[in-house]
Amino acid sequence: MQGRQCLKTKVFEQYVLPVMTYGSETWSLTMGLIRRLRVTQRAMERAMLIVSLRDQIRNEEIRRRTRVTDIAQRVAKLKWQWAGHIARRTDGRWGLKVLEWQPRTGKRSVGRPQTRWTDDIRRVAGSR
Repeated sequence: MQGRQCLKTKVFEQYVLPVMTYGSETWSLTMGLIRRLRVTQRAMERAMLIVSLRDQIRNEEIRRRTRVTDIAQRVAKLKWQWAGHIARRTDGRWGLKVLEWQPRTGKRSVGRPQTRWTDDIRRVAGSR
């Protein structure tokens, strides 16, 4: 039984997680998005173990059994790798220009501003 679980974990890590996180380097990470990703991952882990919600097994126990990477950590790692890649660019391509772009009017729409890609980076790294 342990060998079968190891195979399921490998398939999940090598095929499912890359598909779920494709393009996540450019996402604006909101709490709602992270929650949806984690819920989806937990549902897949429960399916891997053939465990129902009615069994009332805690998420920590399921994660301990499956030993898969947390999707939120993977997305954050990919985003930081991409940010480093963009920060090191000096050839004038559009990636850095898009990050520093300001609207012509200089104002954003009324209400609470939506989370931008750089907001998450600044929240963790500081304003530098």
